[in-house]
Amino acid sequence: MKTHKVNIITLGCSKNTVDSEHLAAQLRAGKTEVLFDAPDNAGADTIIINTCGFIKDAKEESIDTILKFAHLKEAKEIDNLYVIGCLSERYKKDLEQEITEVDQYFGVNDVTKILKTLNTKFKDELIGERELSTPKHYAYLKISEGCDRTCSFCAIPLIRGKLKSLPMEILIEEAKNLAKKGVKELILIAQDLTYYGLDLYKKQMLPDLLKELVKIESIKWIRLHYSYPALFPDKLIDLIAREKKICNYLDIPVQHVSNSVLKRMRRAHDKESTLQLFEKIKRINPKLVLRTTLLVGYPGETQQDFEELKAFVRSTKFDRLGIFTYSEEEGTYGAANHKDDVPEKVKNERAEEIMRIQEQISFELNQRRIGKTMEVVIDRKEDDYYVARSEYDSPEVDNEILIFTDKKLNIGDFYSVKITDAKEYDLFGALI
Repeated sequence: MKTHKVNIITLGCSKNTVDSEHLAAQLRAGKTEVLFDAPDNAGADTIIINTCGFIKDAKEESIDTILKFAHLKEAKEIDNLYVIGCLSERYKKDLEQEITEVDQYFGVNDVTKILKTLNTKFKDELIGERELSTPKHYAYLKISEGCDRTCSFCAIPLIRGKLKSLPMEILIEEAKNLAKKGVKELILIAQDLTYYGLDLYKKQMLPDLLKELVKIESIKWIRLHYSYPALFPDKLIDLIAREKKICNYLDIPVQHVSNSVLKRMRRAHDKESTLQLFEKIKRINPKLVLRTTLLVGYPGETQQDFEELKAFVRSTKFDRLGIFTYSEEEGTYGAANHKDDVPEKVKNERAEEIMRIQEQISFELNQRRIGKTMEVVIDRKEDDYYVARSEYDSPEVDNEILIFTDKKLNIGDFYSVKITDAKEYDLFGALI
C-alpha cells in the first residue's frame, strides 16, 4: 500500500482553512505526512486543492491554481492531484470535462471519500481534532455550516446548504483541544454567527456558547466574525461589554444602506434598523470597534444609492471596512431576476471611491491611538521588527502594529506597547 506525502493548498475564506485542518488531522492519524501550502511542494507527491467558489475573483484564483498543478502533474513532478471545496462542489461536471489532469474532484462534504482514495479510514473519534495551519497561538473555530438567509447575491446556501449548527459540547471540546495545542485566541466563524443554535436548540445560542468558551483558562481572546445585522441579539452586546476575554470587536457585514438596494438584495434589515443597531452597540460599549463589508454595483444601484452609501460610510466611521463589486452568480435569485446593468468600470470606480473615504477615516482613527498603551500579541517577525495585533484587529485583514526593539520577543506572547506613530493601516509601537 503506497503512502503519500500530501500538500494541502487552501484557498478562500477561513472556513476552508478549518476544513483543511480537519482533513489534515485525519490524514496524519493514518500515518500520512501533511504539509500546508508548501510553495515548492517540499517533495509532496500528492496535492489537494481546497477551492473557493464564492465570487468571480475567487473562482478565477481557484481555476488558476488547479491549472498550475495540472501542468506539474503533466510534467510528472507530482503523482496525484485532487480538488475539493466549494468550486468543486458547484462545478464538478464542468471541471471534470475541462481540466482532465485532476485525478478526482470532491465536494464540500466528501471527506470520507477523499480519505478512502488516499488509503485512509475516517476515524469518528477524531471529530473536532485539527492540525493547525495558522500560527500556533490563534485558530478559527467554525461553529456552524451553511446559511438559512436568502440574500439574492449569495451562492453559499447553494454550495453549503441550510444552517447546520455544531453541538455545543463538540465545539467546547474542540476549543479545549486547541487550547492544549497552545492556542490563545479563538476566532469564531460561520456564515452567520448570530443564527447559531436555531436549528439545534430552537433559539440563538451564541451568548450561551461564549459563556462556556470563556471558562477555558488558557484562552485569552475570543473574537467574533460574520454577524448578520438583522435579529442581532442584545444579550451578545451586553456580554461583549462585560466579559474581558471577548474582544471589543464585531464584524457585521451590512452590504449596503440604501433601502431600495437592500430590498433587491433580499436582506432582512433596512437603513433605519442598521443605524439603530450601531447606535445601541456604541452606547452600550463605546470601546468596541466595528468592521463591515460592502457590496457595490448591485443591479439597479443608482448614483443616488451610491451617494447615500458614501454618506453612511462617512457618518458611521467604521474602524475596519472591506468592499466587493457585484458579480453575477449562477443559480442565485439575483442572477435569475435582476439584470447586471451596472458597468464594470462604474463598479470599480465606486469601490475605489469608498476605499479612499475609508482610508482617510482609518488614518484619523489611528492617529487618535498615538500615545495610548495597548496590549498586543506578537504574530511574527519580519526583518528588524515584530508584527503584532491588538484586540481590535483580526489576522490578515486589519491593522498591524510594528514594533522595533533589540529585545527578543516570543511569537504568540502578549506585551504592552505604547503607540508612537500611525498610518492608514499600520501602527507603530514601543515596548513598555
